[in-house]
Amino acid sequence: MDTARSEITSSGVTLGAIRYNVQKGMFEARVDVRRGDRTFRYPCQISAPIDVDSGWIASKLAQQALSQSDTLN
Repeated sequence: MDTARSEITSSGVTLGAIRYNVQKGMFEARVDVRRGDRTFRYPCQISAPIDVDSGWIASKLAQQALSQSDTLN
């Protein structure tokens, strides 16, 4: 399962293609966090069944990336 690149602009987060890794049972994506004029990229993964809501997955991936980002500006 692949989804198109999506964007959550209010928090400065951009999700790359979200893929489902069947062997791990996880959704995976590269997530960009924009801080000022810099962009930080994080590999993120969320354990969930394949039929879970895509909005929930995108939100959880974004939260994971933001929790890894220690840069405030």
